Amino acid sequence: MGNSFCLFFLIVLGPYLSVLVEATSLSIIGGNNSLSSFPRNFLFGTGSSSYQFEGAYLTDGKGLSNWDLFSHKPGNIADGSNGDIAVDHYHLYLKDVELMEYIGINTYRFSISWARILPKGRFGDVNIAGIRHYDKLINALIGKGIQPFVSLNHYDIPQELEDRYGGWLSPQIKKDFAYYASICFKHYGDRVKYWVTFNEPNVVAIRGYRSGIYPPARCSTSFGNCSSGDSEREPFIAAHNMILCHSAAVKLYRAKYQDKQKGNIGIAINAVWYEPFSNSTEDKLAAQRAQSFYMNWFLDPIIFGKYPEEMKSILGSLLPEFGYNHLKNGLDFIGINHYTSFYAKDCLQSTCVQGPGISKTEGYYLRTPVKNDILIGESTSVDWLYVYPQGIEKMVTYLKKRYNNTPMFITENGFGMMNQPDSSISCFLNDNKRVDYMKSYLDALMSAIRKGADVRGYIAWSLLDNFEWLSGYTIRFGLYHVDFTTLKRTPKLSAEWYKRFILNFTSFEAVT
Repeated sequence: MGNSFCLFFLIVLGPYLSVLVEATSLSIIGGNNSLSSFPRNFLFGTGSSSYQFEGAYLTDGKGLSNWDLFSHKPGNIADGSNGDIAVDHYHLYLKDVELMEYIGINTYRFSISWARILPKGRFGDVNIAGIRHYDKLINALIGKGIQPFVSLNHYDIPQELEDRYGGWLSPQIKKDFAYYASICFKHYGDRVKYWVTFNEPNVVAIRGYRSGIYPPARCSTSFGNCSSGDSEREPFIAAHNMILCHSAAVKLYRAKYQDKQKGNIGIAINAVWYEPFSNSTEDKLAAQRAQSFYMNWFLDPIIFGKYPEEMKSILGSLLPEFGYNHLKNGLDFIGINHYTSFYAKDCLQSTCVQGPGISKTEGYYLRTPVKNDILIGESTSVDWLYVYPQGIEKMVTYLKKRYNNTPMFITENGFGMMNQPDSSISCFLNDNKRVDYMKSYLDALMSAIRKGADVRGYIAWSLLDNFEWLSGYTIRFGLYHVDFTTLKRTPKLSAEWYKRFILNFTSFEAVT
């Protein structure tokens, strides 16, 4: 049934997709917004990461990464899968660059596999085959007029560093990260103008060292089921070392490379918008604590040189201290990975039931999507994703005010669909809900830009369906459908819509 219906869909309905897309594109701009809201030279792109896309497990000298080890342990990934093959972007990158060109994007965000460049960290040789791979990818992108937007770290690190000294828990990793960054700047900085040091370090600290559901799977028994760890202290140690690694890379880039290479360097943070659960002062303060304990935890030290006051007053000595040489204003842009929003309810002055956020080390707030039995936004098949487009406008506006309108990029934004037992390819290809999501979030983003927010790009997650961490291949975020058996890529309605949207913008830009 599924295959025959799919064939019918592709043969009979395929020619009408472009007509449907053209019709839906006419309603993309709403309210007082228009394509003129975007600044000239605005970047529209798609995103990926090395472990989720590349595959090529231990190919051409690549070393073992922490996610290689973690995903191979039974029970860690929902469908028992791993990233050994993923979508084989390592071998199929030229085809994938053609898919990008078809959409018309002008930037592609990807991450470099640290273990592919330095299989043993600074304790071994540089892997020349790994260097050459990213050289070829970068050159292929530039040949199509697509700017590389490169992350140095997107969750995966060489397992050697974990085994040797405990990874992010050791200050030694600062030397390793700076050495790795210097190699990347040296080899690719003449062509890469946008560098991201870390993707979602707040997620790494929380899931790796508090709940223990990501590698290295460390936590206390009250927070998760781990063989070792300290959920009250280790997240802050790991975070501190990641902040110092970011600062080391920025110092190095600015001292040796930036003047000549003319690039920019920043960080990409997971940014959840929190609405106060009520208009009470307590809930408003809880929403502020939620931002400080989740996002400002990293951005405040990097930009202001110190942790947020809300964290210091509650955590005290649990927070490490920065030395005299810590870097302030240590970025050129803020990368915003925003998907969804929640309510924050006070748990400092009030008693809360069990739930995320209520502990001292999390900030004494309850994170919930429900108020008065009503969800904050439309639910989706992905249990953490609620459609609340106002959230992206409010998030951008919040960051604009808090950080003096530091340049911003939306480095991830996207809509996931779960594989259901009766799912057919036609359901995934005709992804109207993803189109609606992108339309509404881009419209809200344009509103923030029109009001003065310095946002310079939007990168959709993701180019292809891929390995989605703990969910394996059970969630699809791609603009292109991937058959995980044959690896065939097929454009979804959202790819056609995004193509039309970008074409409309570039046409508008050309005549103004």
